[in-house]
Amino acid sequence: MTDPLPASRIFKVTAELVRDFYETHPYPPPIEDLNDYRRRWRGKKRRRVDFHLLWPKQPFREDHTILIAGCGTSQAAKYAMRWPKAKVIGIDFSAKSIEHTHKLKQKYSLANLEAHQLSLEEVGKLGAEYDLIVSTGVLHHLPDPDAGLAALSACLAPAGAMHLMVYAPYGRTGIYMMQDYCRRLKIGTSSSEIRDLAASLQALPPNHPLIPLLRSSPDFRQEAALADALLNPLDRAYSVDEFFRFIDAADLKFVRWIRQAPYLPQCGGLTQVPHSALMRQLPDQEHFAAMELFRGNMLRHSAILFRSDLEPPAQPINFDSDAWLDYVPIRVSTAINVKDKLPAGTAAVLINQAHTQTDIYLPVNDLQEGMVEQIDGTRTIRQIMGKTAVDATEARTLFMRLWWYDQVVFDASKPGNSTKPARRAQ
Repeated sequence: MTDPLPASRIFKVTAELVRDFYETHPYPPPIEDLNDYRRRWRGKKRRRVDFHLLWPKQPFREDHTILIAGCGTSQAAKYAMRWPKAKVIGIDFSAKSIEHTHKLKQKYSLANLEAHQLSLEEVGKLGAEYDLIVSTGVLHHLPDPDAGLAALSACLAPAGAMHLMVYAPYGRTGIYMMQDYCRRLKIGTSSSEIRDLAASLQALPPNHPLIPLLRSSPDFRQEAALADALLNPLDRAYSVDEFFRFIDAADLKFVRWIRQAPYLPQCGGLTQVPHSALMRQLPDQEHFAAMELFRGNMLRHSAILFRSDLEPPAQPINFDSDAWLDYVPIRVSTAINVKDKLPAGTAAVLINQAHTQTDIYLPVNDLQEGMVEQIDGTRTIRQIMGKTAVDATEARTLFMRLWWYDQVVFDASKPGNSTKPARRAQ
């Protein structure tokens, strides 16, 4: 009988399979033109939204250090464009991804960008700490995601933030079924095999769980995207409960979801069902998990994390005291006001176009819309109230809902009220 391979060898072989896969099928596919991306990020307002989503109580600054962990072909270059005064470091184990990142650096004169061919688990070799670590769509492809997240956690600066995205299981049910199908048929990753797979998918029954994704995701029309979804040699997903266990093990704590409305029972269609009150009585993690089960279509979990030793509490935005009066609301770039075909008494419906759930929209009346129109990124809520003659109760309710519904972020950086990091035990 052949002795089983040791775990270290299994990890090494698996990591090599994943690396070879991305060398052959780099994903996202390489982008040559970032001019439109640069144009969209030229103004400071979008950067302020990004910054205060991460650090509501810190004064806005642009000179932070950013690590893009698993940068792929263009993510690090995009961040270097987005934050021209920041130092951006991209790492990826794929030589092709780093090669294309260097091409974008040269083409767009991104002097603030470094790129290194390095596995995520070896990030400590760079010997640096980072104000912001971005790892989206990477850890779930590692043979040991816990080791990868621990490596990232170890190089997060004391007051740093991490933007982490991993796959969620229930919305990807159809993907995992077809991954198993492809393994059973021993479908490879050659262009002809991927084309045959794409053609075969056209014959799926109309009620197959993959059909909604095929209809809603233009990515599936690209060879690289189809390969990444259905033929990736390593792919796991995390339910909400598993996600929290994952970050706890890495000495990290949850701040908020990047887009939180789908996880909140006070947003969207669930507000109209009898279970809404029961859901809102649950602790945060429990109602997040219940919402994931109720919605059933979440494809990923994307969250902001801090170090577990950071004090005060990770989420400083609340409406329990009068501090909210001095918050400066900033409208997010994907928020729009819809004014067509509205019910009586509704002046507008506020939608965040980044939400994929069609039930998440916020109707407002004339008075509320008047307050929303006063949001300019400089006025405090107190000042907006003064311009609209709205009482504190109504203003508090509106701005709390705007925050729940991902319509605004807040600059809450009053002097003496910024986040002060504690020291991590050595």
